[in-house]
Amino acid sequence: MPTAPGEPQIELAGVRKVFGESIVAVAGADLTVEDGELFAILGPSGSGKTTVLRMIAGFEQPTAGTITLGGVDVTDLPARRRDVNTVFQEYALFPHMTVAQNVEYGMKVRGVAKAERRTRTAEALEMVRLDEYGPRKPAQLSGGQRQRVALARALVGRPRVLLLDEPLGALDLKLREQMQLELKAIQREVGITFVIVTHDQDEALTLCDRLAVFNDGRIEQVGKARDVYQSPVNRFVADFVGTSNVLDGEAARAIVGRPGMFAVRPEHIAVRAAGGGATPGSRTVEATVSEVIYAGPTTRVAAVAQAVGQSDVTLTATVLNAAASLPDDLRHGATVTLTWPDSAVHDLTN
Repeated sequence: MPTAPGEPQIELAGVRKVFGESIVAVAGADLTVEDGELFAILGPSGSGKTTVLRMIAGFEQPTAGTITLGGVDVTDLPARRRDVNTVFQEYALFPHMTVAQNVEYGMKVRGVAKAERRTRTAEALEMVRLDEYGPRKPAQLSGGQRQRVALARALVGRPRVLLLDEPLGALDLKLREQMQLELKAIQREVGITFVIVTHDQDEALTLCDRLAVFNDGRIEQVGKARDVYQSPVNRFVADFVGTSNVLDGEAARAIVGRPGMFAVRPEHIAVRAAGGGATPGSRTVEATVSEVIYAGPTTRVAAVAQAVGQSDVTLTATVLNAAASLPDDLRHGATVTLTWPDSAVHDLTN
């Protein structure tokens, strides 16, 4: 049954999971995922993100709370009765079967007629751009191709929701970046709800429409990727989603000019020759360079801010090489001026 217009596809209300008598994996999660959304659950190891995914799939039962799919309470339904498929990092393809046999296996078990199995398998392989690979065995495929076979196998059943648990974690960096774009294109084409669990902040920001940041079993922030990155609600989110220079105590008073806790993203900080003056609406600080890292399109500069009393602090700037000029004498021990606009200072004070 299709989801009614405006009706959430997934709803978690007060979902809690306790293992044993005292290990709280998820501490009361409230979460809504819209129909057709590409949603990311982001967090470090042990934050509860995979446990949430397993509860949505039906592999784990919540200790408390309710889980709703398409308006139907599925909290007590077993996994086989939920209109959900899951793609795991390991892919779990049958090595003795061909690609086509792997994709159609689940339909065969459910008794789908052979003609329909073949038609739907061909459609699924075409969807993931592997329509000519049906006769091959998994061992004859690259890592990215095996990932796409696993995706086709999950999509061929036409689920309401597709759950992906660290789906690109086994791939090298270049292939992972390529697959991020392909995965986003496939989701847009099929139009069903994707929920991706990942610890990779760049992957979550690249892929998702919205994301939820988990920490220690709790949701710290939910929102659009841009909003979470630009307006983190607390220090954990500022540090975990991207990289931030977080200033508090005396460092904040000396560098920002007022007490509290503040975050400044490294890409907002410019590096100038020592003595470079401030422009209206900006802050500056003299600093001593401790590290210069050339990273192709960018240069990362770490520098220790001066004149901060007992609270000297290292600030990191990320400069786009094609768009900015750096001081000629940029090396360890050099004195530079760091500057950033007042608008780049995000207040984390609660």
